Amino acid sequence: MSCTVLIIEDEDSIRKFVKINLERANFNVLDAATGEEGIGIARNNKIDIVVLDIMLPGMDGYEVCKILRSEFSHLGIIMLTAKSQDIDKIMGLEYGTDDYMTKPFNPVELTLRVKSLSRRMEKAPAEEEAIMSFTPFKIDIYSRKFYKEGLELELTPTEYSIAKLFMENPGKAFKRDEILNLVWGYDFVGDSKIVDVNIRRLRAKIEEDSSKPYYIETVWGIGYRWRDRD
Repeated sequence: MSCTVLIIEDEDSIRKFVKINLERANFNVLDAATGEEGIGIARNNKIDIVVLDIMLPGMDGYEVCKILRSEFSHLGIIMLTAKSQDIDKIMGLEYGTDDYMTKPFNPVELTLRVKSLSRRMEKAPAEEEAIMSFTPFKIDIYSRKFYKEGLELELTPTEYSIAKLFMENPGKAFKRDEILNLVWGYDFVGDSKIVDVNIRRLRAKIEEDSSKPYYIETVWGIGYRWRDRD
């Protein structure tokens, strides 16, 4: 799959360095110095993944993420931040990012994160086209679409991957680290809170009452499981 990455970063040296490294990894790369410019590029080009800085002039990264996520639900978003506080990471995830990295970062690690996210976003080969059903849900694995009672729900790439993992393993209790390894990849270096935030976002979309989840159960002291068939 030819993957196009958009870098939205106001620091020229960082933006150019990241672009060079991603191009060396065979990604198509576009770049912007402001949030407004980046949104315009996303609206006029087919973008797969956005590498998005929080501290942008004018419109900040949170607002950019909110707009991009509302218009392009299947877009992969990795947020960059110079802030190390947990609240900044959590805020980014709550706005709909799939991953985050704290500056200063190793460009090789960022490239690995982009590769990992692009793998999660790949469609299954046409010959593997299949429908997975678990009433009232259905997943079209080839098109990467998720339905509830026949209506498509707009899931992010990470939310889709978690839902697919759960539906493939009803009744199985997954530890947070297992979900990290199976969804984000074994090369992911980060906080397991990223799992909890994505589970919370997924519950908000699929449950009748996310405060009393029926399908995604919390297994106290362990992690989460998808309710087995009655």
